[in-house]
Amino acid sequence: MTPAPAHLAQTSRDEFTNMPEGLRLDSPRIEDGAAIWRIARDSRVLDLNSSYSYLLWCRDFAATSVVARDAQGEAVGFVTGYVRPERPRTLVVWQVAVDHPHRGRGLAAALLDGLAARVVGTVGVTGLETTITPDNAASHRLFTSFAERHGADVEQEVLFHDSLFPDGAHQSEVLYRIGPLAR
Repeated sequence: MTPAPAHLAQTSRDEFTNMPEGLRLDSPRIEDGAAIWRIARDSRVLDLNSSYSYLLWCRDFAATSVVARDAQGEAVGFVTGYVRPERPRTLVVWQVAVDHPHRGRGLAAALLDGLAARVVGTVGVTGLETTITPDNAASHRLFTSFAERHGADVEQEVLFHDSLFPDGAHQSEVLYRIGPLAR
């Protein structure tokens, strides 16, 4: 098992007072890939990627992703993200999900806030992007409330129109640009 980089070591509960009791913020490890895949699958909302992709994500993008761990050290929620190559001050949030027993406690917001604090402070990120389908009210609330908490603006535009998806069963993806984010 490869330890997380020193600047992304386990975060104490005191740093993020909005972390639900009994949970802690941590960097994902390769061993978390299966749990993250399962949480994404069980969400019934996210586009499920291959289990292999979640293993790669935990290896290659651990510095820009976070997991919530329970008292036994098991992953119970996650946010995956990456720094956009063409815009190195922009964090793209790929997926956010919380295991069913831990929903309704503010965990998704705590994970997103914790990740933002890490990448703004260590990587120099000043903005966040994500895409949300028009019918995903929970994600809309999550990201607009994130912007409000951080005093940031939100811009929206269709990034990928539904006609671009080859299966014909995918809604348009609306790009949310949030920023600037302060240190």
